[in-house]
Amino acid sequence: MQDNKSAAWFNGDRAIVLAVQRQPGANTVEVAGRVRTVMASLKQFLPASVDLQLRSDLSESIRASLADVRFTLFLTLALVVLVIFLFLRNLSATVIPSLALPFSLVGTFAVMYALDYSLDNLSMMALTLSVGFVVDDAIVMLENIVRHMEKGTRPLQAALLGSREVGFTILSMTLSLAAVFIPVLFMGGIVGRLFHEFAVTIGAAILVSGVVSLTLTPMLCSRFLRPPSETAHGAFYARSERVYERVLGWYEGSLNWVMQRRPAALGFSVAILIATVALFVAVPKGFLPSEDNSQIFGTTETVQGSSFDDLVQHQLQVMAVLQQDPNVDATMSFLGGGGQINQGRVFMQLKPRSQRDMSVDELIRYFNRKLAGIPGVQVFLQNPPPIQIGGRRTKSLYQFTLQSPDRIALYDNATRLTNQLRQMPDLVNVTSDLQISNPQASVTINRDRAAALGVTAQQIEEALYDAYGSAQVSTIYTATNQYWVVMELLPEFQQDLSALSLLYIRSQNATLVPLASLATITSSVGPLTVSHSGQLPSVTISFDLRDGVAIGTAVAQVQRVAQQTLPSSITTSFSGTAQAFQSSQSGLLVLLILAVFVIYMVLGILYESFIHPLTILSALPFAGFGALVTLMLFRVDLTVYAFVGVIMLVGLVKKNGIMMIDFALEAQRAEGKSAREAILQACSIRFRPIMMTTMAALMGTLPIALGVGQGSESRRPLGIAVVGGLAFSQFVTLYVTPVIYTYLDELQQWLSRAKMGRAVAGEQQTPVPAPAD
Repeated sequence: MQDNKSAAWFNGDRAIVLAVQRQPGANTVEVAGRVRTVMASLKQFLPASVDLQLRSDLSESIRASLADVRFTLFLTLALVVLVIFLFLRNLSATVIPSLALPFSLVGTFAVMYALDYSLDNLSMMALTLSVGFVVDDAIVMLENIVRHMEKGTRPLQAALLGSREVGFTILSMTLSLAAVFIPVLFMGGIVGRLFHEFAVTIGAAILVSGVVSLTLTPMLCSRFLRPPSETAHGAFYARSERVYERVLGWYEGSLNWVMQRRPAALGFSVAILIATVALFVAVPKGFLPSEDNSQIFGTTETVQGSSFDDLVQHQLQVMAVLQQDPNVDATMSFLGGGGQINQGRVFMQLKPRSQRDMSVDELIRYFNRKLAGIPGVQVFLQNPPPIQIGGRRTKSLYQFTLQSPDRIALYDNATRLTNQLRQMPDLVNVTSDLQISNPQASVTINRDRAAALGVTAQQIEEALYDAYGSAQVSTIYTATNQYWVVMELLPEFQQDLSALSLLYIRSQNATLVPLASLATITSSVGPLTVSHSGQLPSVTISFDLRDGVAIGTAVAQVQRVAQQTLPSSITTSFSGTAQAFQSSQSGLLVLLILAVFVIYMVLGILYESFIHPLTILSALPFAGFGALVTLMLFRVDLTVYAFVGVIMLVGLVKKNGIMMIDFALEAQRAEGKSAREAILQACSIRFRPIMMTTMAALMGTLPIALGVGQGSESRRPLGIAVVGGLAFSQFVTLYVTPVIYTYLDELQQWLSRAKMGRAVAGEQQTPVPAPAD
């Protein structure tokens, strides 16, 4: 080997490991495919003694994750179509809104192709989520047309009349839902880059579905739907219709009971709003969920001053323990290569999840207990995050950096803070990159004596480098290879400090002068490396989280301890994943506020009112409450994905209110009904489409919430938040929205009377001019 201070092993055998990394913008799956092709051609030219293997391929996890999302997409399609059939109990009526699904997906693919997007986990998840609510518009249109046909209207007239009635409703639902994702497009940072394609994809699906529902669905209804009087229904239809009538009757009775107790319902709404704020503060907050990609990375560290041979022995002991585990498929080990001289790296490729009893995180805790018994070495294992975010390479996942121009004070306080953090029960694997106890030899040159003997300082430095620097002095070329000639002392002389006294330097008069006569040699300890951040000396403390602890909780605890321990001359900041988490929290909260504001503006423009959008948005606290309670029940952190689910709820839960309020406003304007009568009639007539759209949305997100397989750990928080928020809010808003509507209608009338009263009073106070003489 050209470099005898670096080594690699594969399954215990010496090996050469080559890492291939794609260029920015390149497709991982395509690059991996080309690498496999090149490897197949290389094997033809290698001798039989050389074994060429591909041991780590990130495209495999990407393919597995996409396959799981694809299965979830088809399952969602089947569940949504089943919901439509169970409510309509008519094959042709079921096919019509179901056609909105493929047309919307094809239109979305066209937009993605035009924008040069690829099918990745986030875009596929956006398509899966859109399945649940792209049919909502078609369901509303179909149900209204069927309602008119049940009254005896012919199909063509029913399609024209029904589409005219709900056209504005569908426009409001489509634009307000798509508007939710507008703030995401302008969001910066890792969250903005992560969800930009997600927002564009799901927004395109929503807009395409709105166009399909306003054009294709009415046309198909006029051509293929038959009037109920001409359709023969079986016993199943009759029984299910009686069940629906009983459910509708029970809802109308319970709604009348709630309307008689409006103050209690309003108080319940206020209580839910307060509880939602309290839950948002209390819920554990995370960043990106940990995924099981069947890989574990690790760092090994021996005591400072260990020789390379000692590090090799400890590395082999660690690998022997890991190779014996039945959950491990292959192991790789690395030493040297530019890292610190007392550290090594390990990599484990695990068997597929279906062949293991423990997840990656459980295996890491299991291996930590086993490896703790090896003396003289520490092993820090990590589950590689799905997205690598900045920071420097550390032994643990989360990083906290200290900086100060005073290096001595920085090192003392960093050691004190590290010891205090190790005592915190929520943190594990607390360590730092501070290594200041490395044995070192100091050679102090007596310059006067060296000058008298004709030896320069440069000659002494060159002699030391030739002895210990592993300098390449020549190259030997053969017919098929080339070899470096490296000059250095024999190993036995490199390990003994007294060997320095045996070194001689040739002076300018060609005599050999012993080094011991020119310099004083002393032994001490000093820093192995001196790290800098922003041109200032720095120390990076890294840590992992105990099982069940959220990163938000750990970040707050670390900041509190640092403020109590460190002087003001030392500045601190999180880096890497912890820093991205901090910036994402404020960004996501602003994103949520902007989403609500954008929807309010869109609804205000559509309804030309400041009051009616408030009625529609009154469902938001219930959605947030349901999402947060569900996350806490399932012990899932409020991660970035879950927060995006909450933002999606802002656009989803308002559909009930739009369908109710559109009909109630039309009843008040056209029929002169009171607000109470109009909203009660709207709730009764819109009950079926509300239940259909709610169940379709739930069935569209339920497979994601229950998902298993590659990458499901990231998708589940989003699905759980959406399912919990929808299930709670859609049920409660059936009762609370009518109450809010009547209260705000009374407020609007009071404001109108007050405005009119002020106008009349102003007219009465205007002086009447006296008649001219």
